[in-house]
Amino acid sequence: MLSWLPQIEKESGPKYLAIAEALLADVQSGRLKPGYRLPPQRQLAKELGVDLTTVTRAFNEARRMGLIEANTGRGSYVRGKAPEQDNAGPADSPIIDLSMNMPPQPSAARLRERIQEGIAGVLSSPHGLMHLHYQESVGAGPDRAAAARWLGARLGPVPVDRLVVTSGAQTALYAVVRVLVQAGEAIGVPDLTYPGLRAIAEQLKVRLVPVAMDREGIDPAALEDACRREKLRAVYCVPTVHNPTTATMSTQRREAVAEVARRTGIAIIEDDAYGALPRQAPAPIAALAPEITWHIATLSKCVTPTLRTAYVVTPGFADTLRLAAEIRAMSLMMPPLMAALASKWILDGTLDAITAAIREESAARQSIARRTLQGLEFQAHPEGHHLWLTLPERWRRTDLNLYARQSGLALVPSEAFAVGPAPEAIRVSLGAAQNQAVLERGLNLLATVLSHGPSALSSIV
Repeated sequence: MLSWLPQIEKESGPKYLAIAEALLADVQSGRLKPGYRLPPQRQLAKELGVDLTTVTRAFNEARRMGLIEANTGRGSYVRGKAPEQDNAGPADSPIIDLSMNMPPQPSAARLRERIQEGIAGVLSSPHGLMHLHYQESVGAGPDRAAAARWLGARLGPVPVDRLVVTSGAQTALYAVVRVLVQAGEAIGVPDLTYPGLRAIAEQLKVRLVPVAMDREGIDPAALEDACRREKLRAVYCVPTVHNPTTATMSTQRREAVAEVARRTGIAIIEDDAYGALPRQAPAPIAALAPEITWHIATLSKCVTPTLRTAYVVTPGFADTLRLAAEIRAMSLMMPPLMAALASKWILDGTLDAITAAIREESAARQSIARRTLQGLEFQAHPEGHHLWLTLPERWRRTDLNLYARQSGLALVPSEAFAVGPAPEAIRVSLGAAQNQAVLERGLNLLATVLSHGPSALSSIV
């Protein structure tokens, strides 16, 4: 009789995921202690009545989750301590979160250890205590220099006097809108746009004018038409992995949008939240039209929202001063310790290593989504954190949101993004699920719900 035998009889879905989840549950509950030697894979397969490949896949998944480690010739052991999932909710939460658009936090990123080690390193440096003081609203000189280095990989050389360090992209976006637009004036936006901008517009009483999109993002002809009809002050866009549709503009599309903006005399607000994720992406609009573009780049989507760090590249030095005045009035400054940690990670290569681990995890999760949601209509970027799913004809988004919640899924329907009529679609975020096994279970459940009509489920849910 084996000393450990997972209880998987009641589990649905792939057997290998059920075994990995049972192992996770037993590690987190303390049933399996650090250093415990797991049964040989062949013996476990025999006891469970499954083939050896299933158990091997389960152990590989457990290693990916950071639960176990293997020693050649000695077998597999529970790691020194049970891992806590960085982005997990309560252990007994009945909801699988497919709504929060955040980066996955794989064990390979080592975020917990790196944050602890990084902050200790910042504070123990010769001038460490300076990071506990007040600083300039544009950011400390070393932090602006580090930001210029990081952004330079995509934008080319960035003068430090055009850089502002801010406490997150939402703060940056709010301040940029305050600089550019007065109450009652208008910004052109994709007809499906970031909800955070909608909240800012409502707060500042700024009008949002919807601009039609296609599979590449904002349509330049539609933008020019909007500029003729409305007195736009600026156009807002997310050129790479647009939220929510995942559209990515080609270089030609970015040039066309920039040309319309130049010709009509409007500013471009470029939200580059996801620009660092793809291994290859076209140059940002700020590299093509720096004199009219306000470029916002954040670490929240390529590293972690914990840092609350974003950088703004302004069109010129005078614009930097205007933006700094808004930041000073709103939040005074970026939290210096987090800014210093971000700078340290930029300079020592840690930020690139974390981004690479998150990119790999995102690609794996997109692969799971393609397999699980096969036959459904959706748009996705292979290295993005979300997908945009068009509902089957029998479904309406309001019905789906209700049934999904009752079934244990959190989703975001299209009205959260729509500036005007909302299509029958939902955004499905892949990063918040604490591991691939939970994500696959949630996507399987979503696919099952969508394969039936609401009437068929009314007697089940």
